[in-house]
Amino acid sequence: MESGNHTEISEFLLLGLSEDPQLQPFLFGVFLSMYLVTMLGNLLIILAISSDSHLHTPMYFFLSNLSFVDICFISTTVLTMLVNIQTQNKNISYRGCLTQMYFFMVFGGMDNCLLTVMAYDRFVAICHPLHYMVIMNPRFCGLLVLMSWVIIFCISLFHILLMVQLTFCIGTEIPHFFCELAQVLKLACSDTFINDISLYVVTTLLCVFPLTGILFSYSQIVSSLMRMTSTEGRYKAFSTCGSHLSTVSLFYGTGLGVYFSSAVTRSSQRSSIASVMYTIVTPMLNPFIYSLRNKDVKRALGRLLRQATSCL
Repeated sequence: MESGNHTEISEFLLLGLSEDPQLQPFLFGVFLSMYLVTMLGNLLIILAISSDSHLHTPMYFFLSNLSFVDICFISTTVLTMLVNIQTQNKNISYRGCLTQMYFFMVFGGMDNCLLTVMAYDRFVAICHPLHYMVIMNPRFCGLLVLMSWVIIFCISLFHILLMVQLTFCIGTEIPHFFCELAQVLKLACSDTFINDISLYVVTTLLCVFPLTGILFSYSQIVSSLMRMTSTEGRYKAFSTCGSHLSTVSLFYGTGLGVYFSSAVTRSSQRSSIASVMYTIVTPMLNPFIYSLRNKDVKRALGRLLRQATSCL
């Protein structure tokens, strides 16, 4: 290609969910409401866990980390979209796009890792209850979270370093409401073979290994529960997994839904609408799943709200 057909591009154009100007105020109101609900719900979970000494256990330590990651995950995409709608300016700088991609991969990957670690925590709690506090000691829990952060930081940085080697055509439009790696790769003028292979390999590893770990953990949990003679004990043990199972189903279900919708339809707009499910809806619903299905969290939230009202 001639050098005039591509350049060191300075910005991209995010087309968003809809280009209809009459729909923009509605979209702004809906996504602002969803963002505020997500922020409030996850912040309450973090505050409830940190303020209640009864919840200072490995399971709730991982849950508070998940809530923090969900806040960051939704902030990475929604804030840019809200600003673009409000200012009626869909441009995003090249560096801004790379930054958004990096943090989107970091927090999306951390969601994946934390759900896997939480499954392992439930496996140890139910299958090895006598050794639970020895195995899942604070140092080991902190190490699991730290290792997850380091691995995801390195993988995300690897993708960004590959991305900066590419050149892009002038007037590049991204048919999405945020800079998604796969969508941006389609717009490159230079060869993306290495980037595509890296994306497929890393996505497969980050999906297959965590999901395999989760399925293995729950297969052992079910096997352990089947050996229990007490129906009450069996129900009590499995009830601690209900919230986590719901979150895992929501996260992987919506993620697979986006993948299959992208494979079936060539409409970028439909694909971006489907992406709303795992980028916005899942972080928003997680606090409701854990607060409505968990008596300990509900009790801690009630105590936190009573303390807040008494101070007013």
